[in-house]
Amino acid sequence: MTGTRDDAPPTRRRRSDARRSIDAILDAARTLLGERPDASVEDIATAAGVSRQTVYAHFPSRDALVAALVDAARAEGLAAVDAACLDAAPPADALSRFLDISWQLLGRYPLLLDPALNRAPRLDGSDPHLAVTDLLERLIRRGQNSGDFDRTLSAGWLAAAILELGHTAAEHVAAGRLTTGEAMAVLLESSLRLCGGRPRKSGTPGPTY
Repeated sequence: MTGTRDDAPPTRRRRSDARRSIDAILDAARTLLGERPDASVEDIATAAGVSRQTVYAHFPSRDALVAALVDAARAEGLAAVDAACLDAAPPADALSRFLDISWQLLGRYPLLLDPALNRAPRLDGSDPHLAVTDLLERLIRRGQNSGDFDRTLSAGWLAAAILELGHTAAEHVAAGRLTTGEAMAVLLESSLRLCGGRPRKSGTPGPTY
């Protein structure tokens, strides 16, 4: 008789059960923190269908849970950027696609619109933006080398400034001053101008969301 779940070794079953619990907790936190950034661990546990003790068994604190969720969002975004093969696209198009992917990620992880949660550092003290900054800096430097972007300012400075523009756009959305579509359009236009690239002409369609 072929093996079933009940036939699986106890250790494997425990790992499988733990993975399901972790996924349920992260999924509940993703939704709940997007709606209510101040949601408690107990709120998240209830939404996930697990006990508060189960949450703490996998995440020693609420900060650890938030950090894990933000890391998951950034990993998903970096994977999407990698799949988009931005190195093969013209620099301005690559920048547009990079920002488009980032904004689409906000639809899946609305907690990233909360500045306090989005800027939360990893518990080990490392910079959670480092991988994103390096990728964006490389994209900008390629545009500078090709002549598509201005070379007056360093790629590192421009990358940091664009990420800060992204935070500002997110804060405007969170405050209700801009829709996500409006914020993305303004972010792209501002980023192109900052890099010395050619801004979109009036009436030129931008990314769709």
